[in-house]
Amino acid sequence: MPGLLRGVARTAVIAGTATSVSNRVSRRQANRWAQEEAAQQPAYPPEPAYAAPPPQAYAAPPPPVGDPVEQLTQLAELHKNGILTDAEFSAQKARILGG
Repeated sequence: MPGLLRGVARTAVIAGTATSVSNRVSRRQANRWAQEEAAQQPAYPPEPAYAAPPPQAYAAPPPPVGDPVEQLTQLAELHKNGILTDAEFSAQKARILGG
């Protein structure tokens, strides 16, 4: 029986030593990999590449609002001279009068 206990004790010591060494090697390797990875990373993260925003499309400003009486007078003059048809005259008159 003393030989059996001695063999079990020896196996336990060897297994414990092997586990300790294995853990130490694993920690050392993990630290080395972490240092290598940190050396490859820049100190600050790189600036993100932003694309220029697309140009804004703005609607043309509305023409300045003049005196409706003056606009109707000019419109009537164009219609009287034959530049505007009856339909065009009516459409523009309705636009000026807001209807």
